[in-house]
Amino acid sequence: MVTTVNLPDDLHERLKQLAEHERRSMNATIVVAVEEYVSAHSRRDRVRDLAREVSERDAELLRRLAE
Repeated sequence: MVTTVNLPDDLHERLKQLAEHERRSMNATIVVAVEEYVSAHSRRDRVRDLAREVSERDAELLRRLAE
């Protein structure tokens, strides 16, 4: 799939430098960055969901511990 992304000039330049430093194409660098962002976002969502589950399941215990 081909997607066009409009990047600010400064971000484009930073990506270009990073790609050169890592000896990758800009496309590969962008793919890695997006994959890492999506993965991190998914982990945050999972942690939030688990925290909610624990707080709901153990609400009484947590209330007593807070006393």
